[in-house]
Amino acid sequence: MKKILTLAICAVLWFAALCLFAFSGSIHPACYAYAGTFIPLAYAFIYLYAASKMKSFGVPTILNGFLLVLLLSSGEADTIMVISIVVLTALAEVLRKVYGYDTRKGTRTSFIPLALTFFCYTSHWWTDTEGSLKAAVVEMPEGYAAKMAPVIDNVGLWIVMILLTIPVAILAMRLAEKVLKK
Repeated sequence: MKKILTLAICAVLWFAALCLFAFSGSIHPACYAYAGTFIPLAYAFIYLYAASKMKSFGVPTILNGFLLVLLLSSGEADTIMVISIVVLTALAEVLRKVYGYDTRKGTRTSFIPLALTFFCYTSHWWTDTEGSLKAAVVEMPEGYAAKMAPVIDNVGLWIVMILLTIPVAILAMRLAEKVLKK
């Protein structure tokens, strides 16, 4: 029972981190677009703790599954996001199985696909640019869509930021290991 409660708390924290990083978009659209590069600094602690409590199949599925259920039920999920989260979650589960549920390598390696989850959430800017800009006009302060356009148009920087997520994830996991002594 305690393990279930721990994993439930971790899933809520996982979602809360996504919300916090998504809220950074209120500062500037670039913050929202590229926050995914830095979210592993929060996600690593949550994932490492959850993985240390459950040394079997399911940690990536529980964390991203809870996230996906909430995003779907709130109408925030589109097809591309759902597919990409499912693929990254499945990849994380496979890597954890292959490298061992109770090994450091299994936990570290399986975290890398999970670290990319935030980019699934923001992908609508690049997969439905027109719809995203229209929504910004309705939902965001005046002028926000104009600030979004150059961020969306800079696909090269978006790709660089996604790629930078991998070393940030590795660094974040090592930092979490030292802090949590796991």
